[in-house]
Amino acid sequence: MNTSSPTSQDKKQDLFLVCGLTSLGQHCVEVLKEYDVKVSAIDNVQPEYWEVPELPSLLEKLIIGDCRQPNILEQADIRQCRSILIVTRNERLNIEAAFAARRLNPQVRLIVRSDKQNLNELLYENLGNFVAFEPTHLSAYAFALTALGSEAIGYFSLEGHLLRVIQHQVQQKDSWCNGKAVHRLNLTTRRVLSHIAASSQAPKEFYEWNPEAIVQTGDTLVYIEVAQDLALSEEYTSESQDSWWQWQEFLQAIAPKNLKQKIIRFWQSYYQSQNQIRRIATIYAITVLLLWLVGIILFCLYYPHITVQEAFYATAVLLLGGYGDLFGGVKFASQPQPSDNISWWLRLFSLGLTLTGQAFVGILYALLTDALVTSKFQFFKRHPAVPQENHVVLIGLNRLGQRVAAVLQELNQPFVGVHTTTIDDRLLPKMPLIIDNPTEALAVVNLSHAKSIVLVGDDQMENLEIGLMAHTINPASRLIIRSQDRQFSENIASLFPYAQVLCGAALSAEVFACAAFGENVLSLFHLNAQIVMVTEYKIEAGDTLNGSLLSEIAHGYGVVPILYQKAHQDNYLLMPWNDINLCAGDRLIVLAASSSLQRIEWGEMLPRLWQVQIEKAPLKSAIAQATQKIALITGCSLTDAKQLMNNLPSLLPTPLYKHQAQGLVRELKKLQVLATVIFIGQSSNS
Repeated sequence: MNTSSPTSQDKKQDLFLVCGLTSLGQHCVEVLKEYDVKVSAIDNVQPEYWEVPELPSLLEKLIIGDCRQPNILEQADIRQCRSILIVTRNERLNIEAAFAARRLNPQVRLIVRSDKQNLNELLYENLGNFVAFEPTHLSAYAFALTALGSEAIGYFSLEGHLLRVIQHQVQQKDSWCNGKAVHRLNLTTRRVLSHIAASSQAPKEFYEWNPEAIVQTGDTLVYIEVAQDLALSEEYTSESQDSWWQWQEFLQAIAPKNLKQKIIRFWQSYYQSQNQIRRIATIYAITVLLLWLVGIILFCLYYPHITVQEAFYATAVLLLGGYGDLFGGVKFASQPQPSDNISWWLRLFSLGLTLTGQAFVGILYALLTDALVTSKFQFFKRHPAVPQENHVVLIGLNRLGQRVAAVLQELNQPFVGVHTTTIDDRLLPKMPLIIDNPTEALAVVNLSHAKSIVLVGDDQMENLEIGLMAHTINPASRLIIRSQDRQFSENIASLFPYAQVLCGAALSAEVFACAAFGENVLSLFHLNAQIVMVTEYKIEAGDTLNGSLLSEIAHGYGVVPILYQKAHQDNYLLMPWNDINLCAGDRLIVLAASSSLQRIEWGEMLPRLWQVQIEKAPLKSAIAQATQKIALITGCSLTDAKQLMNNLPSLLPTPLYKHQAQGLVRELKKLQVLATVIFIGQSSNS
């Protein structure tokens, strides 16, 4: 992409064209205008309703006609357009319009609404400067992650690594972060995105936090980390996984002083999680094993000449119902005494072994029968049963609903889908499904024990009605409602604060608009009422990013570098260090809000308001190391840094960002060089 810094006059010359003023199209126009560019639009009919009331005044031209027709595109000045966003609801029309636009303007960037992944890849290879998105795919993760209610608010893959964004409220027991300075939490596998003190509100700008602040109980931390797997849910959904987790936790936490307590706690949790016949079978299995061991010991003691192996098999015969075989004239190979000489108490114990073993065999048959019958019913049953608790109720299995369901399954989250009509059994066959009117289905989805309810139907008023009914049944459940109207979203959010209203068009429009400027948006997530996008840059000569330090890019534009790859090299760095200098051909992936991407587009960095005063260096050996640190962190030449260190005390002439200045002081302190940070106000801008 080309991020060369334009002048204010150049910005006004950028022309963008939006085809299709649906909800998505109107939001795209609104976001594009935030970049201070010209926007025209084409629609086949005059829109009857403006979701964005001020939209007509934002447009340079509104042309009514078919965006596939060359004369209509000519009227919209397609030859002068930098990008064209084709976002009608008709995918075939979108692709045909893209062909027509490319014929008239070979350089125009094409951003198309399309779900045909194979075709999109082929068009990208053959047309070039082409990108396609499907709004339901972009917004589905936002709905799914909101429904989970876990600390993970976003996740995405880079170069085979899973990265996830965690929003964590600090607890008293959190020794890894409680009482530490925020900057100390940054590791090679973790970067802090936000720190909000318990008594403060979320900052308006993305990536705005004080590195020297001390983390206290009640504070909110947001950070991105390299994870090892895709499973964000902390609970397993199958009984076998649940049992294994209980056994593992029990064995790892066991200690002599708390043995009794651990056994009781484990048994209570196991008792609650298993059905009755399995609990009885567990008791009998433990009893049989103990009796088997006791039987081996008694036979070895009573018959000192037999081997342990013979005692083992003799006890097994009794447990399998062989009392008559063992005491009906059969003699042990190594013991010539007849069985009549066996003492009465050993005979009685042997009879007890036989009765216990027979009872255990009966229970074993019952378990096998139950398993066979259950599997038979499951064979004919097309969908699993409705989860009993801690699940998500998903109402509406349209395209968005099906995508949300796929994400929930990917995250191993138990859920049940509700739809008014039957759907193809090949779609999500492992999903518990209720085919019924949503208001009637609330009675059979175990709503009172549900974690959250997600309503993604096409009728937003029906979504609201069902959502209010669900909240009445279970006020503790999270309520996520899909909206197709920004004003509706704002009204509902203010009147019903317990409901989280997400507008899919608004979420997707940010990505479409950013892609119009050449950014490659890989993913997105929601943070503090902002949409944060995972954006990829390919550095070119003349770009605003070319020749800049990562620290300058991070704090000057308000972005978080998470991957750096040097030109013509296969190796890459996750969570790269701030002292890397970008060059043409390098690859950089950052987390950024829309306002941050605007700054990069315009080349307008935030002002540098801090300087470093270096007082003295007690050790002469530290001067050379301090000189290198100053050059690396500030980007100044080694000659200037050396001259500064040779004339102490001195004020570093280069203005810095707060994080840079504080980081430099910390590094100098390690070398026993005394330095302080000085705020210089609004006078020194970049």
